[in-house]
Amino acid sequence: MAEFPYEIADLDEKVNSELLSHFEGERSGFVRVGPTGWILPSAYKQHAQGFYSMPLRPDDVWIVTFPRSGTTWCQELVWLINNNLDYERSAELALDNRFPFYEFCILHHPDFHKDVIAANNNNPEVTELLSFWRRPGYEFLSTAESPRHMKTHLPFSLLPPDLTKTCKTIYVARNPKDVAASYFHHNSLLRLHGYNGDFKKYWDFFEKDLLVYSPYSAHLKEGWARRHDPNVLFLFYEDLILDLPSSVRKVAAFLKKTLTDDDVDKLVKHLHIDNFKKAVKVHEDVPLEGMVNNNFATGFFRRGGIGGNKEYDEELSQRVEQYTQRLTEDGIVFPTKN
Repeated sequence: MAEFPYEIADLDEKVNSELLSHFEGERSGFVRVGPTGWILPSAYKQHAQGFYSMPLRPDDVWIVTFPRSGTTWCQELVWLINNNLDYERSAELALDNRFPFYEFCILHHPDFHKDVIAANNNNPEVTELLSFWRRPGYEFLSTAESPRHMKTHLPFSLLPPDLTKTCKTIYVARNPKDVAASYFHHNSLLRLHGYNGDFKKYWDFFEKDLLVYSPYSAHLKEGWARRHDPNVLFLFYEDLILDLPSSVRKVAAFLKKTLTDDDVDKLVKHLHIDNFKKAVKVHEDVPLEGMVNNNFATGFFRRGGIGGNKEYDEELSQRVEQYTQRLTEDGIVFPTKN
């Protein structure tokens, strides 16, 4: 079994207190992991070894992304291609079950779940669902049928070291301006994160590598460094938006699946954001009170486009441009609309 090689340290007390005051869903605080200083909820400490050493299978398929990089959309695309376009089964089974979130458990603080259970009058269905959400992927995936599909926001360095030697792995990258805006809305909407500040403060956290799964730039660079590995497909989210049919064919070729032109057309239509929202069940159909901020206007799925984010004033736009420029110096250039 591969031994977890990194030190995990509690975040500086002052910084931790500031984060906890802005992210109300996390009750215990945050940690830094390894020399890169990955920021994760404190629950990660008890699961780090398990996530790092889970036994792999050659037919596993993984999607690795920084949050809000089109992950859910890509899960549906990849699952359908790898399951011979089984739309009927896709409609029946929640994406959570078909393509589970590997480390979802570390985002769900038990005390927050107690509040949700109380808000739902101790509904046993809610209790059961939340209990499942707190189970680590390395446990429940051990008995899952093959081929297994897993999504993760953990960087490659915190995943099983033989992952890209053993499994097909798709890394999806999205430009930092759109990622930060989408992550802000996500963290503000979902009470398990419970972000309560404005976007300017949020960008400050992003730029200082203090958001969960940060540093963004290091996460992206780890994916970029593996783009030539035979078992890795590196995709830009922007390419998926700008030319989805070509991206569908690229994924199919990577997974060694053959699609006809009609297959591609049907899949592209299914993945159109309006159809996707209606057709795809992300979570189990269990009514849940207390999981979302009802005062926040944006839902789980946003428009999924490129640019056009109104969160950025002139000063923030200059800061994000400088941030992005540092990535281009490493050869990472995000596709843009003509």
